[in-house]
Amino acid sequence: MLPDLLVPLADQYQLFNLFRYITFRTGGATITALVFSLMFGPALIRWLKTHQAEGQPIRTDGPQSHLVTKIGTPTMGGLLILGAFALSTLLWMPLSNPYLWPVLLVALSFGAVGSVDDWMKLRRRSHHGMSGRMKLVLQLGVAFIATLVLIELSPAQLRYGVAVPFVKDTLISLGLFYVPFAMVVIVGGSNAVNLTDGLDGLAIVPVMIVAACFGLIAYLAGNVNFATYLQINYIPGTGDLAVMCGALLGAGLGFLWFNAPPARVFMGDTGSLALGGALGAMSVATRHELVLAITGGLFVVETLSVILQVASFKLTGKRIFLMAPLHHHFERKGWAESTIVIRFWIIAVVLALAGLSSLKLR
Repeated sequence: MLPDLLVPLADQYQLFNLFRYITFRTGGATITALVFSLMFGPALIRWLKTHQAEGQPIRTDGPQSHLVTKIGTPTMGGLLILGAFALSTLLWMPLSNPYLWPVLLVALSFGAVGSVDDWMKLRRRSHHGMSGRMKLVLQLGVAFIATLVLIELSPAQLRYGVAVPFVKDTLISLGLFYVPFAMVVIVGGSNAVNLTDGLDGLAIVPVMIVAACFGLIAYLAGNVNFATYLQINYIPGTGDLAVMCGALLGAGLGFLWFNAPPARVFMGDTGSLALGGALGAMSVATRHELVLAITGGLFVVETLSVILQVASFKLTGKRIFLMAPLHHHFERKGWAESTIVIRFWIIAVVLALAGLSSLKLR
C-alpha cells in the first residue's frame, strides 16, 4: 500500500524514492511485523488464557514430561503471526502486484482451517480436532485455486515446468500434471511444518530460515540481471515476494519472543498450517519447488519419519522410531528438549545453505 501511495510523490519528495526499492521495503516489513508482534503479543496471550482455561490439550501417549511442562499453555498463537504478517505485507508491498494475492490467500485460508481445528481440540479437550480428511479437502481446494492463479501469472515458457536444482537450463515439463504437483508442494509444505511443531521454538526458527532463503530467491528471480547471471529462471514480479518473506521473518521473530522455552503460547495449527502453506506457495511462484525440499529439509525429514513409522507398523507390526515425529524419538531417548531444538536449528541452517548453493552451483 505504501509504495502505491508514496512512489507517485517521489518527484516532489525525494525521500519517497526509497519506496521504489525492494530491499528497503523488505527491511520495513520485517521491522513492522516484529514491532506489531511485540506490541500485541502480551494482550493476545492474556486473551487466549482467558478463553482457554486449561490450555492446549496435551497428548497422553506423548512424552510424559509434556504433561508437566506444557500443561495450561494456550494455543492459537498463530493468530499473532498471521496478523503481523498480513498487516506488514499489505502495508509494504504494492497491492497491484498479482503474486501478493494467491500467496496471501493460501496463508490466511490455511490459517482459518487451522483455527477451526485448534478450536475443536479445545472444545473437545482432545488432541483430535477436525478430521484429517476434511482438513486435506479444504487445503487441496485452496491450493488448487492458488496454483491456477500462479500458473496463469508465470511466463509462458515456465508455465508447466519444474526447474532442477544444481543443473543448468533444465526444465522438466509436466504439462497438466504440474497442477497436482504444485498442489502437493503447497499442502505438503503446510502439513510438514505442522508435524514439526512439537517443541518450544522448534518449528518457528526453521520457518524463518526458509523464509529468509526464499526472500533472497524471490529477489534474485525477479531481477533480470541477477537471474541471467545466476542462470535461474527470470519471473517478473516475484521480486516483491521478498517483502512477504521479510514480513514473515519479522512476525516469526516476534512470536519466538513469547514461544522461547518455556513457551508462553503455542502457534497451534493456526500458525503451522498457514506458515508451511505460504512457503509452499512462494516456492511455486518462484519456480523453486525442489529447492524448498532442500532448504526445508528438516520438515521433510520429520514428515518422512511419520510416514515410515506408520508404514512399518501397518506392514510389520513394528516401529522404526521410539515415537514419531522424529523429535519425539530423541525425547524418548532422553535428550533434553533444548538440545533437540538447538541441534535441529543447526541442521536447518546447514540445509538452507545447501539449498542456496543451488543458485550458483550449476
